[in-house]
Amino acid sequence: MTADITDAAQVVDPAAVMGLLPARPRLLALGEPTHGEDVLLDTRNEIFRQLVEQEGYRTIAIESDCLMGLVVDDYVTSGTGTLDEVMERGFSHGWGAFAGNRELVRWMRAYNDGRPGPERLRFAGFDGPLEITGAASPRQALTALHAYLTAWGDADLLPCTAETLDRLLGADDRWTDPAAMRDPSQSVGQSAEAGELRLLADDLVALLDAQTPHLVAATSRDAWDRARLYGRTALGLLRYHFSMADTSPARMARLLALRDSMMAANLLAVAERSPTLVNAHNGHLQRNKSTMRMGGLPVEWWSAGSIVSARMGEGYAFLATALGTIPHQGVDAPPPDTVEGLLYALPRQRYLVDARRLAAALADATPAPRVSPWYGYSPLDPAHLAGNDGIVFVKDARRG
Repeated sequence: MTADITDAAQVVDPAAVMGLLPARPRLLALGEPTHGEDVLLDTRNEIFRQLVEQEGYRTIAIESDCLMGLVVDDYVTSGTGTLDEVMERGFSHGWGAFAGNRELVRWMRAYNDGRPGPERLRFAGFDGPLEITGAASPRQALTALHAYLTAWGDADLLPCTAETLDRLLGADDRWTDPAAMRDPSQSVGQSAEAGELRLLADDLVALLDAQTPHLVAATSRDAWDRARLYGRTALGLLRYHFSMADTSPARMARLLALRDSMMAANLLAVAERSPTLVNAHNGHLQRNKSTMRMGGLPVEWWSAGSIVSARMGEGYAFLATALGTIPHQGVDAPPPDTVEGLLYALPRQRYLVDARRLAAALADATPAPRVSPWYGYSPLDPAHLAGNDGIVFVKDARRG
């Protein structure tokens, strides 16, 4: 068995990745089993640089707020702002504090300096404006979409004025109240005002679609793409807030599914623009159904990766990442009868593994599932190995 596993493992580089796939994917997804580890961010940055230089990839999309990501994209494409400002204002979930993300943005800006527009690298956040504690107000997305249509579209066809939107939105803290995540009665998502906003947002998006030829000619494809992002985000947030007010047992499953659906829509839009490396948790990018337990009950939903894979076919590829040890989190060497344990026995620090060849080699000796002592690490599921196109295995994550 060990010889077969060795045969399935090779160095991590774009040529090896492409050798695992039937065609160059429009979206190449690189998952991670935990967030914030330097070795994973460094590995991602190296893979992205190689994809840019050897395979013509031009965009990276990460698991961060899609609207905040516009700040990063403006910086890397045109130098708007400073690096410090961008790291503070351009990332959600605290991602701007990680050195690997700072190095990514610095390198992208340096690469773009002096290059013509079509050759420049682009950055995208593809998560919704959502945090564990709740969801953003739809104000930014709705008002930006309305302003774009007011400036460039047929104003006579607008379904409302900016003042009407402002009145219906009310104070933003009504939308962002963290109490609403645990108590549906604290959510404004099913109020009369929220219902009216959903109808208006739908009308604004429909108007944007109907006037596409004029708007692209009058502004630019990039400006129109950004307006579409505002429309998707406004509708997604209003749906999310509606489900936050839900009192049924399906509430959490709906919220998780809506988040990944928003992610999928953003990834599909990014894929229209250029070949893209996607980086997020394995759970958001995998093809199989996502599961977790909340309040002692199982919750299931389809991940962004599963949705995109169903839509794009061979245009989507997924590399799961796994770690051997995370000493500073108490994650020690994996048991030898787990997938990570078998890979940990190989000599090098990092491998690209052909997941399907590995699954075939292990067909008669199903590995045991690894159990992590730390909730923040998600081990590989041996039952779903063949659903990955490859596995990037990193032996140790050490700090200092």
